[in-house]
Formats: sequence, C-alpha cells, structure tokens
Amino acid sequence: MSDHHASITDLSAVGAGFSDLALGSQAVFRAALQALSHPGRIVDLPHDAEVPRQGHAASAALLLALLDPDCRLWLSPSLADSDAAAWLRFHSGCTLVDDPAEAQFAWVASSDEPPALDRFAQGSDVAPEQSATCVVDVPSLADGQDEEGWTLRGPGIRTQTRLCVDGLPDALAQRLLAQRAAQHSAFPRGVDLFLATQHQIVGLPRTTRIDLEA
Repeated sequence: MSDHHASITDLSAVGAGFSDLALGSQAVFRAALQALSHPGRIVDLPHDAEVPRQGHAASAALLLALLDPDCRLWLSPSLADSDAAAWLRFHSGCTLVDDPAEAQFAWVASSDEPPALDRFAQGSDVAPEQSATCVVDVPSLADGQDEEGWTLRGPGIRTQTRLCVDGLPDALAQRLLAQRAAQHSAFPRGVDLFLATQHQIVGLPRTTRIDLEA
C-alpha cells in the first residue's frame, strides 16, 4: 500500500458504516445476489450507512458488505485520494493496492476511465473464483425498452433482456463490451461486474453476453 493512502483524511471525519453491521451487510448482500442471479435487472440497494462524499452511494454500501480484512481493493484515481478510501479501510479493514492485478475487488468512479478488464485478476480454470469483481459507477440505469441499449443473454435471463446505461460515453461502452466479449473465450476465467448508480445496482456476471445495439 502506498504512503498516500495512509494519510488520505482525518479518521475523525470518516462517516459511520451500517447502524447494525450484520443486518446491514445481509440486506446489501441479498441485493447483490439478486442482481447477479438476474443479470440486467435493476435492483434497489437500501442502506443506512453514512457513505463517503466521493463515489456513488450504492457502490460504497455494496463494497462495505463484500469486503473484509482479508480482501485487497483497487480504487480508480479519483477514489484513491478521497474519503472513500479511508471509509472503506476503516470499516472493512481491507487492504488497498495500487496494481489492479493484485485486487480481488475494484471500484471505478464515473469520472475515471476503467482499466482494461484483462488487467484485473482473471482466476484460473481450476479456481475461477479467484478472479476480481469490479464495481463501476454509472450516471443512470434504465430498463432497455427504448431503441438504444444493451442486449443481454445468458444464465439467469429467460431469452434476452435490454438495459440502458445512460450517460456512459459510446466509445467507453463499446470498449468495455468488446473486452467482455473477448473474455468469453477464456471462460470460466473472467471478471464479474456491477454497475451502480447512487441507489441501484445491476449485476453482469462473466456468464452474461452483452451486445451494444442502436
């Protein structure tokens, strides 16, 4: 862990976590499981944590429920130097890492460009669970009933479903989905994704195939 992480902010300014750690974590974990079991479904993420100022609230609460002292977390640049880093370290005991390849979890702010997915841990054929889970802040999510959107197929989806990720630049969306498509040939290795707004999440496990359609 680099030195700047240790002095990000005065710990007295760090907000509280869940008012009841066990109940708060269980509620968020259930929402995460629902999102991963039904890829593309927009899931509300209620919680009572005093989340950091930087980053989306749903992402912060999700990671607070998933992280523990044995976990290694990578943060995108605007999060790494913010109160979000101190908040997660203080409440979860996780270790912050500077190399995406060392991380079990990652959080990318909406103002930062995500690293290429192949920079994160992919797991192995015998231990695919050793891959990374990446949480990406996005401006907004909507059911894809409009002409534009992502078409999702795979386990947990009856035939196909549509998802609109509004506010994500087209070039970034195309690059992200191209990287996802490239990872399918390496299955069961791969990175699982969560997209998060301030109050909702969508799960995109590595088994979900995504096409960008206009």
